[in-house]
Amino acid sequence: MDKITAMPKKSMTLITGFVSLVALMSFALKNEADFTKGTIHSAKKDSIESVKAFKDVYKVLMSPRCMNCHPAGDTPLQGDDSHPHSMLPQRGKDGKGIYTMKCANCHQATNLAGLNMPPGHPDWHLPPADMKMVFEGKTPQELAKQLVNPNTNGNKTLKQLLEHADDGLVKAGWNPGEGRTLPPISHAAFKKAWITWIENGAFAPSK
Repeated sequence: MDKITAMPKKSMTLITGFVSLVALMSFALKNEADFTKGTIHSAKKDSIESVKAFKDVYKVLMSPRCMNCHPAGDTPLQGDDSHPHSMLPQRGKDGKGIYTMKCANCHQATNLAGLNMPPGHPDWHLPPADMKMVFEGKTPQELAKQLVNPNTNGNKTLKQLLEHADDGLVKAGWNPGEGRTLPPISHAAFKKAWITWIENGAFAPSK
């Protein structure tokens, strides 16, 4: 009889348990590494359904109501044609402007009445300087990977990312004030697409 078969049952049980623990740790570390690279793992995975849902997500995020506050530069965009903001405000460290030119000077807690008057929200701002979360110019693949990577999405966990569809400033895009177009689909449809994309694996389109 060799040494392994002769080994006491208790020792074999300990070894088996240790091997299982190592395997679980390796799996967890792999998932953590994949999340950092922009891949979310979930019990339900359907790459086709996920990518299909992201097409609707992308349409919304690239609309002026979202992209104008996620510019490639440090000046927000403005209008349905996404031209540079006429007053040329700057992002600032916290995304709320610099010196005396703060976003809140014009963007009040609610929309100002009148055609093309400044839209409002209590926390109107751009993303901060250390986490710019640029949408402008991003391909669907680039934006999908950016959104699920904690290093580029504001350090959001999967739960926080799912909840972000109901963020107050996100929802303000569907209440932009007079004279502005709405995103291409309703907020309810956007939220459904957002959740479907993430819960099916948050797959990025091929390009």
